[in-house]
Amino acid sequence: MEFRIDELARRLMESVPPAVRGMQQDLESNFRAVLRANLARLDLVARDEFTAQSRVLERTRARLEELERRIAELESRLPSGPASGPTTGPTT
Repeated sequence: MEFRIDELARRLMESVPPAVRGMQQDLESNFRAVLRANLARLDLVARDEFTAQSRVLERTRARLEELERRIAELESRLPSGPASGPTTGPTT
């Protein structure tokens, strides 16, 4: 992340008119500070954390699909008829 901030600050400096470049070090420090402050407010995660959470989600999704399949299989084994359906409670 630090490298990208430095790269963005460098690109911003290149876009500054040559007459203003005399204050280059000051401007670069300010650009970095502004970039860090604004990026810190964003809810960002590192790529490796995102990848790890994606893998967890994939495993969880596969497990859920397996459980849904098993439930459907068990439900298909139940005897059919009015007594085996879900009940909504007594009616008056």
